[in-house]
Amino acid sequence: MHPTDLPKAAQDADYVIIGAGSAGCALAYRLTEAGRTVTLIEYGGSDIGPFIQMPGALSYPMNMSRYDWGFASQPEPHLGGRTLATPRGKVIGGSSSINGMVFVRGNPQDFQHWADSGAAGWDYAGVLPYFKRMETWHGGQSPLRGTDGPLHITRGKRKNPLFNTFIEAGQQSGWPRTDDYNGAQQEGFGPMEATIWKGRRWSAANAYLRPAKKTGLLTVVRGLANRILFQGKRAYGVEIERGGRTEAVHATREVIVSASSINTPKILMMSGIGPADHLRQHGITPLADRPGVGCNLQDHLEIYMQYKSLKPVTLYTYYNLLGKGRVGVEWLLQKTGLGASNQFESCGFIRSSDAKDYPDIQYHFLPLAVRYDGKSAAKGHGFQAHVGPMRSKSRGAIRLASGDPKAAPEIRFNYMSQPEDWVEFRACVRHTRRIFDQPAFAEYRGDEIQPGDAVQTDDQIDAFICEHAESAYHPCGSAMMGAVDDPMAVVDPELRVIGVEGLRVADSSIFPRITNGNLNGPSIMTGEKAADHILGRPMLREAI
Repeated sequence: MHPTDLPKAAQDADYVIIGAGSAGCALAYRLTEAGRTVTLIEYGGSDIGPFIQMPGALSYPMNMSRYDWGFASQPEPHLGGRTLATPRGKVIGGSSSINGMVFVRGNPQDFQHWADSGAAGWDYAGVLPYFKRMETWHGGQSPLRGTDGPLHITRGKRKNPLFNTFIEAGQQSGWPRTDDYNGAQQEGFGPMEATIWKGRRWSAANAYLRPAKKTGLLTVVRGLANRILFQGKRAYGVEIERGGRTEAVHATREVIVSASSINTPKILMMSGIGPADHLRQHGITPLADRPGVGCNLQDHLEIYMQYKSLKPVTLYTYYNLLGKGRVGVEWLLQKTGLGASNQFESCGFIRSSDAKDYPDIQYHFLPLAVRYDGKSAAKGHGFQAHVGPMRSKSRGAIRLASGDPKAAPEIRFNYMSQPEDWVEFRACVRHTRRIFDQPAFAEYRGDEIQPGDAVQTDDQIDAFICEHAESAYHPCGSAMMGAVDDPMAVVDPELRVIGVEGLRVADSSIFPRITNGNLNGPSIMTGEKAADHILGRPMLREAI
């Protein structure tokens, strides 16, 4: 390793965190707030610029190699051998800088399941105080919501009539209305919440990292984390590559990996922590044989149900060079207008069948018929619902492709590998048609663009899903939290990596099971709660 020219503050920090993403930024803020020194390693560059900061431009950064790692799955056997894009943020703020800005905590049952799976203390009563601590909620007054946290949670103005039409149609279909799906009742249709504040993307970088920098206790180092350095079985630092040189970044107390559910297991395996035989195949000497590293990989799949609009009220009016230019100029000058919204302003959470005791289908409604990556819009006015099941039993794995730290890992989600997945997805299609067939949509609803009226039977719907289902970009679970005696657990309930010392993981890879909804909120909560574990503070709990 080369002699280092790292800043002195980065050579002897109390803590080294790998990854300036959702959990890493929150963790850095709470540790520096407590007076600890932190070195934060991030491979990606600056998040400054309109493509990231303008909510309405959300389809751009996840398709830019400057901001996205560019991962893709291996060919998925149950989806016709397709490879699915797996965007992860390669930028300050991580995926919170390139995501759709939708804020969902998850269902209380999610966290009870975590606790029942061996993650003691991570039940709803144990995580609710951290959800409250992290947020400033602008939706009114509620004992279940936070009022003075770093993360601003807002709601769109729902000026477009289609947003409220979708909520009304959901109620006409027989489901309840919910005024706060992050509060007392997740099930139902209502306004969607977003990490947007004063017209800007309120990423983990804006909410946490910039305040942390002001303490003078945080040093951000740009470099690629190759592996964790150990003395015996105790982590003492991180080997990074920077400017063609390898250097060591030391931690006097602990190293925390917050590098995403894709890169975290890769870094652990590169460091000798993982399935021993797999590590040896790539020339890596096992330090701790943990077969669960990289396993338990989960994600949400979704399809886009699209309809033509009989009235010219959709965003298609602005889906041209002139229209986009006008939206962009208004946002640049005033941080207002369509550019100040992610356009996900109404939503729904429903049960696929009466046999379910929780809502297991999620809707994002959008007043435009377009692909999520913005690459192709239906010609003419249209609208769509993104819909998919929340709790697939399918599990995949992350594996090393080689012993080269620069090589992307192999990602196999094993999507749709369980028969129940197909049953739930068919229910998604049929429930969605029922919603759009309600009287509320009568004046707007034209022909079904996708899947189309010809797609009716189970086999036809299955063929459509096989060809068109896309990731909702919620990968998690690949370094599972559980009881110390669980052979598949990677971290204990205090997020300490089992089998070594001085090393923790804090990001969505620790989730025992995927949560009901988008993952940015639970990922930030993980960083918040991790800070109290690391600092040895009494854990917050709330009587519910």
